[in-house]
Amino acid sequence: MITTLIRIRASAERLGAQLGPARRPVALGGLVLVLVGCFSPWATFAGFPGQMTLAYPGGTRLYCLLLALGGLLELVPLHGRRRAGELAAFGCLGIALYTTISIANEGGGIVNVSFGAWLTLVGAFALLAGLSALPDDDTPPALSDGPPWLGLLAIIAVLGGVLALVVEGLKIESSGQFICFLVAIVFGVLALARLGIVAWFQRAAERYRTVTLAAALISAAVFPFTQNGSDYWLRVGASVGVFAAAAIGLNVVVGLAGLLDLGYIAFFGVGAYVGATFSGATASNAHVHLPFLAVVVLGALVAATFGVLIGAPTLRLRGDYLAIVTLAFGEIFRITANNLDGQAGPKITNGPNGIPGIPNLKVGGFDFGDAHTFLGVKIGYFANYFWAELLLIVVVVLIFVRLNQSRIGRAWVAIREDETAAAAMGVNTVRLKLLAFAIGAFLAGAAGTLNAHLATQVDPTSYDFNQSILLLAAVVLGGMGTIGGALLGSTLLIVLPEKLRFFQEKRILVFGIALILMMRFRPEGIVPNRRRQREFHDADSGGDAMAAPPGAPVAT
Repeated sequence: MITTLIRIRASAERLGAQLGPARRPVALGGLVLVLVGCFSPWATFAGFPGQMTLAYPGGTRLYCLLLALGGLLELVPLHGRRRAGELAAFGCLGIALYTTISIANEGGGIVNVSFGAWLTLVGAFALLAGLSALPDDDTPPALSDGPPWLGLLAIIAVLGGVLALVVEGLKIESSGQFICFLVAIVFGVLALARLGIVAWFQRAAERYRTVTLAAALISAAVFPFTQNGSDYWLRVGASVGVFAAAAIGLNVVVGLAGLLDLGYIAFFGVGAYVGATFSGATASNAHVHLPFLAVVVLGALVAATFGVLIGAPTLRLRGDYLAIVTLAFGEIFRITANNLDGQAGPKITNGPNGIPGIPNLKVGGFDFGDAHTFLGVKIGYFANYFWAELLLIVVVVLIFVRLNQSRIGRAWVAIREDETAAAAMGVNTVRLKLLAFAIGAFLAGAAGTLNAHLATQVDPTSYDFNQSILLLAAVVLGGMGTIGGALLGSTLLIVLPEKLRFFQEKRILVFGIALILMMRFRPEGIVPNRRRQREFHDADSGGDAMAAPPGAPVAT
């Protein structure tokens, strides 16, 4: 279908080049057709998500309608409006085509596709053709910053809107409709980037960084109140928090120091086993119950110790050789955990059975396993873990930011860029790489101790090579060396398989394809570091409108 859309886009551009003075009327006519189509039935049978038999913009019709309104950008006196409108029209066309095919497949043929879908398809194609022929400059405008209240209001509105979009997206049950929802968001953001609005918002967020961070933290903390007592997405959100904390730790190793670690999940597993062993679980072989805060520190220190022990003899290696050694360490950890069952070795991990029955956390008199009512709203017990993970992420982020802004962080970046040159300038590369391994392992171990209570059991299968690859994919997809990239990458890699169950078993393949596409079209990641973005795109004069538009999200 992607190939078909690319061909349709090329056909629309060729047609637009032949329209001449008629290009604007054709674009406006296409917009009218889309509007009429979105308020018309798209299916002749009931049961398709979005009530497609009714004459109102429900389901994916709403996404088409909102994107098609981007065609009105041609009437706005802004640079970049043609490219922005073209992106919106292309997204509208893609959603309409996908929905039409889905209706035909589910209904047993195109005879069950109603006239509204055809009107929308024709209108979106005409809108794309007309907009592609309009003259425009490809450089996003530099919008003025405006008064302070405008920036503050925009920060609050955007973060509140993000929370609303997350809640609405999680309510969507149909996989197809959820895909269209994501497509609408992606093309909407790209269109706003072409208008310079994303860059303007980034400047406002940087000016009022404290307000931005506070608003983001409040938005995340409010999420449990939107779930109406349901624990499912709170459980997923808590898993995202654990994964994100570990991904930020891996970002220290890969993103800052440039060390390819393929066995990082082992440090996460060490923390989890320490947390399970001293949790008071009946299956634990230690029979010692320590306070959770002490266990977090202990798990992090044990993981950091393993990081030093593994790193000391191997960090003189570089590139692929280091990656192979770290991969071997990850497998050694899994095999060792399998064998410490009292038969092949000491009885520490219970072998393949792991340590089940890990009790809920209790900090002081607060039991994380109890539901609570707060401000009249009943909150499921997973909200307690969600907030605990949120606190963990705040701590990990503070550590990462302070390291990144320190002399150590700058030395790591120098090693990443050119280790030989860094050594020639007096940087102790071995010691600093070892420190990166130790700190990364420390953060992973802390996350692992909390994950043991969240999962209520630990076993060797949870810490295999696939999990290391998923962590690495989260860092690379999101953007190496950035906090936002690790958070976004972790969210995508946890939430998408939950929403799109049809590729649950093939998610490694799907994420591998995604990595290949990212390396081709946006190698710096979705939320790149400014330095890395300049490295990849300084030589580029423009780039494809669908790939990495100027003004796209950038992290400092």
